[in-house]
Amino acid sequence: MSIWSRLSSELHTAGRAAQGAIDEGKVRLELFRMGQLCDKAAQALGYAVHRARRDGREAEADLVDRLDATLSTHEAELKRLEAELAVHTAGASKRPTDPPPDSPAGAAPPAA
Repeated sequence: MSIWSRLSSELHTAGRAAQGAIDEGKVRLELFRMGQLCDKAAQALGYAVHRARRDGREAEADLVDRLDATLSTHEAELKRLEAELAVHTAGASKRPTDPPPDSPAGAAPPAA
């Protein structure tokens, strides 16, 4: 294999690895953001119920339903992102590793 084709191959491999890391980072960032949205929705739901109970009344059903639907939507998106991250993580661990440059692939072990 010529030096140029080897260099091209290595650059291509490095580019794929870098793109995979960037994609995984994006998913992790979105996962974190979605977790924050879930927390805010759960907090809003909790505050609505707490305020209603504190005031001695029932929480407004439409408000509770709306907040619950928002929380459920965010939780579903969170699960989807967790599954996507698992795919990225599994893909990263299954990538083949190249042999070290000083030991060619398929070379026979040295004779004793």
